Amino acid sequence: MTNLFSTFDPCTGTMSLNWISVLMMMVIMPLKFWNLPNKQTLIFNKMIKILNKEIMMLMKYKGTSIMLISIFLLILINNMMGLMPYIFTSSSHLVYSLTLALPLWSGMMLYGWINKTNNMFTHMVPTGTPSILMPFMVLIETISNLIRPGSLAVRLTANMIAGHLLMSLLGNNCTSNPTLLLTLMAIFIILMLFEMAVAMIQAYVFMTLSTLYSSEI
Repeated sequence: MTNLFSTFDPCTGTMSLNWISVLMMMVIMPLKFWNLPNKQTLIFNKMIKILNKEIMMLMKYKGTSIMLISIFLLILINNMMGLMPYIFTSSSHLVYSLTLALPLWSGMMLYGWINKTNNMFTHMVPTGTPSILMPFMVLIETISNLIRPGSLAVRLTANMIAGHLLMSLLGNNCTSNPTLLLTLMAIFIILMLFEMAVAMIQAYVFMTLSTLYSSEI
């Protein structure tokens, strides 16, 4: 490691294999996971049912819950894989998060403006807005719509970077003093639990915000 930020460097040579970690969980998962109803599949199915029920409360279009739950599981698996030692954290890069957020947002916007143009114009001006403020409200709503994919991507990336940077800083300052070493180990355990919570929450937040944005169409 040459510096603090080299943890997030995807290029390690002429044939970098760091991005393979995005699909590594699918490769190492045993075949019985897909064929037999074990405890893991029961937990996954229960989680998917809860998420599907929540999405259908907000989403009026059928079939979109499959796409949103798939994005949730993809982000969750990659965030959790990034907590393992010597594995590249792909979700800490804007390339990864923008690849998820931008096509999703642009697809929703194209569908809305092509098929429901009047509804999209209606969202530009909230009910009860004075006539003199309508041009400013249209400008503000347009800007807020344009920055949505960026906010989704930056939120995921920044939250994943913050915890990893903190752990890298503490890991580089290891000491031979047994008391300080035990204190650092306790801090690391707490940070790892916190990062696991952040990994799950960020996947849920990405999915929920995408649902809320698409429900406005």
